[in-house]
Amino acid sequence: MPIVSRAPERTEGVSRSDTVTEMTVSPARRAAFDVLLRVERDAAYADALLHSPALDRLDARARALVTELAMGCLRRRGELDFLLEKRLRKTVESLDVEVRTALRLGAYQLRCMDRAPPAAAVSDSVELVKTARKRSAAGLVNAVLRNLPPLPEGEDGARRSHPDWLRTRWEKQFGRSACRKLLAANVCRPPTYVRAVKGFDFAHTMRELSAQGVALEPTGFPRAFRVAGGAVANTRAFRGGRLVVQDLSSQLVVPLLCVKPGQRVLDLCAAPGGKARQLAEEAGCAAAADRSLRRLRTLRRLGSRGLLPLALDAERPLPFRAAFDRILVDAPCSGTGTLARNPEIKWRLKPADLHELHSRQARILRRALDALAPNGRLVYATCSLEPEENEQVIERVLAERTAWTFRKALDRLPGRDAGDGFQAWLICRDAA
Repeated sequence: MPIVSRAPERTEGVSRSDTVTEMTVSPARRAAFDVLLRVERDAAYADALLHSPALDRLDARARALVTELAMGCLRRRGELDFLLEKRLRKTVESLDVEVRTALRLGAYQLRCMDRAPPAAAVSDSVELVKTARKRSAAGLVNAVLRNLPPLPEGEDGARRSHPDWLRTRWEKQFGRSACRKLLAANVCRPPTYVRAVKGFDFAHTMRELSAQGVALEPTGFPRAFRVAGGAVANTRAFRGGRLVVQDLSSQLVVPLLCVKPGQRVLDLCAAPGGKARQLAEEAGCAAAADRSLRRLRTLRRLGSRGLLPLALDAERPLPFRAAFDRILVDAPCSGTGTLARNPEIKWRLKPADLHELHSRQARILRRALDALAPNGRLVYATCSLEPEENEQVIERVLAERTAWTFRKALDRLPGRDAGDGFQAWLICRDAA
């Protein structure tokens, strides 16, 4: 559950006022430009913007191009800036945000996409700075993009597309070979995974999906599949709630709790609800808590599926009279295991953020342990790769308690394992 530099609580979408619209630029490139501006200006998340109603006016092909452009620019920003600075007399970061965004957008199309027409990539980037009221930079954008050097060969591109401090710590933590694979995975488009919802005839669903042009590949884990082809979001199975899009590693967290029907179950940091829904499927009903009212709206839309959404701050004493048999703490974290899906995180995160997150996570875990019944199970999980947010939290909090056992139950690393990076710890409370 990544939280670094979260955008203000407001309706997600691409603002119409970010740029002056003009018909000379393709709608997809303009939309990608607006998404990237929102990411830089408002600390918004690209994934949320790309799924906002503001893009509904585009057809499926244009929306796919917007996603490729926006995510590609964010994943490979360091590599693009390296190329651009070969032709600039200053750093890319010193340019106005509209100018550097247009340059990165053009550079990505010219050097990272096979089918992007070079003339259109250059001319649209020039027009974008003009319509963004940066007309004086049009000549610079044109000259730089028309003389852009080729991409250098080797692995340096992935290295440049990560902050030095983060890459250095990962080399020490995982070793150079694993770190190289991790960096490479972070700059690639990740696969899409789906989960087959419990209680439906999956054989029927598979036949229906095949008829609709969707191919699923088994992953080796129950009800978890990789999308090998087709658009899942356009299928009756997805719209009818028989399939949910959920990363593979995320799907592996809830089974660690061994939930049984009728148990009292709590997801303490639940939104947007993927794991909470899994819990409800297993137990029949689950309390799903989050402190963000905006994020709880998603949970309320799933309320008929056995979820009880609750607004509360997990860092404060919990308002429950009875204890829970099973508790999931999918803690707010840096999200460094999800950089292929949330690439803006790596450009925002600072080392000091990890210490702040550690303190917050420790407070949440203490409150959760207080609510766990004797013989109960709790899973503490993060989509972070950082020790400060994982074993150091566990060691700090569990050192304060007796009659508790814990072990690392999940350790997923991009480049080594399929799916996002995740760590999870199983904590058991002995009977009093």
